[in-house]
Amino acid sequence: MQAKERQRQIVALAREEGRASVERLADALSESPETIWQDLALLERQGLLRRVHGGAIPLRRLGFEPDLPTRGEVMEEEKKRIAAAALDEVPDEGVILLDAGSTTFRLAELLPGGRELTVITNSLPIAQLLAQHAELTVLTLGGRVRARTLAEVDVVAIRTLGTFLIDVSFLATNGVSVEHGLTTPDLAEAEVKRAMCQRARRRVLLADSSKIGNDTFCRFAELRDFDVMVTDTGMEAEAAVDFAELGLRVIRV
Repeated sequence: MQAKERQRQIVALAREEGRASVERLADALSESPETIWQDLALLERQGLLRRVHGGAIPLRRLGFEPDLPTRGEVMEEEKKRIAAAALDEVPDEGVILLDAGSTTFRLAELLPGGRELTVITNSLPIAQLLAQHAELTVLTLGGRVRARTLAEVDVVAIRTLGTFLIDVSFLATNGVSVEHGLTTPDLAEAEVKRAMCQRARRRVLLADSSKIGNDTFCRFAELRDFDVMVTDTGMEAEAAVDFAELGLRVIRV
């Protein structure tokens, strides 16, 4: 079977069943699991599927904004590498901010002990995780909690941010491109992210390669607003050059 026809059938099966495992696809198409994984990686770069543990989900079944458990499954290994690389941007002391997101949660999991850090976050899962570390001072923004992302948003969160000066903000995004900057599907989250950028001395973007070119509803920042972007090697070299020309230091891991 030709590669393009095989990939077309993979997308069709994933859309029909809602979620396609590598085992199921390999059996249906009489191909090796290794070949199927290669196809899934290509289809993900094309924006047709999202890889999850053991297989893939069609983008149309993810909906306008994936929920927290689904986000956690997408590009899981890449997010772990991004978080590990982002540790180099965490100061030994001072104030950092962790935006709500699955990759920033991975960074929170890796924060080392022994550093005199104040950690500000609008993510309930991140706050709950870091509150277990006695050496950290953990502050949340308050405000309305969005059920889909467990992020604190709206006027209370924004007012709280206005009282802080942050050394480094680590931000997440749903989409990023040269043309449209950083975007997210929800207006309330966009407003909070915008304030997070404004209150920080340095801004670090954590975004896996599936976010590149995946523009969504609300723009909250320009690429030139950021100092560093940490992503994975799925980001094309040409795109990395385009981002770097805007003054961004791009780290691919």
